[in-house]
Amino acid sequence: MTPLLHRREFLASSLALAASLKAAAPTANFPRDARHRLSVSTYPFRSVISPQGMSLARFAATIVDTFHVYGIEPWSRHFESIEPAYLSQLKSAFDKAGVRVVNIPCDVRVTLCGSAEERDTSLATWRKWVDAALLIGSPSIRVHVPKGKSPDDISCAVEALTAIAGYGAEKNIVINLENDNPDSEDPARVLKVIETVNSPYLRSLPDFCNSMQIHDDAAYNARSLAALFPHAFNISHVKDVEIVDGKSLRVDVDAIFAIAKKAGYRGYFSMETEGSLDPYDGSKLLIAAAVKNLS
Repeated sequence: MTPLLHRREFLASSLALAASLKAAAPTANFPRDARHRLSVSTYPFRSVISPQGMSLARFAATIVDTFHVYGIEPWSRHFESIEPAYLSQLKSAFDKAGVRVVNIPCDVRVTLCGSAEERDTSLATWRKWVDAALLIGSPSIRVHVPKGKSPDDISCAVEALTAIAGYGAEKNIVINLENDNPDSEDPARVLKVIETVNSPYLRSLPDFCNSMQIHDDAAYNARSLAALFPHAFNISHVKDVEIVDGKSLRVDVDAIFAIAKKAGYRGYFSMETEGSLDPYDGSKLLIAAAVKNLS
């Protein structure tokens, strides 16, 4: 009988370990319908959403009728506050509009690689945005990768992002890193930081076009996205053109959707139109391309 009891105890402990490991990973129920996987980023609507113009809540109310999608990616600078009372009202407005928040891109002032006091203050700022994400139902926030003492130095970035990923894990909020700033967020550096931190709560946010700012080379961009998408969890930015020094750098969005599919990516796609088109027209064109590829 003793060996059998030992086996039962072993199986019980193994199942408990498996459950704890599963609980340690981020959880989200992603929709399968193409239009429900799509979102409108508010960043391109900087001339529309402002204290003097349309509020974030009013813009959200137009999304379903205007774009026929059900996601919003509200830029941090479009929030009037991150106090709980305002966020509660905003969540109610989003719910009434029938839209879900897919991510919050946080462009906030932080100094992670300065003094200990500056680092603590900056981490506190990031934690407030994690709390805001929780209150409005966003599965994630996007932060920027801190610069190091040299382009190859990631020690400060790893320390800061390990800390915020740990806080995100407590709240089930993912921290995303985007291939964004050419100086500090080239795909190789983003991947190195993610792999060094090695947390399921620190993930990539593949932007379809941003890496073209580093090399105007479609093959380089494709290789970069093929490396980033396996590390993505819930959000990718759809963009077909980036303007650099007056030059339009274009990508084949169909080819990039194929890369995402091959990587098994199941999260959201947020339209972040750039270029000379009106943001409404540009977003609609990207949505049409996305629906074609996801249907």
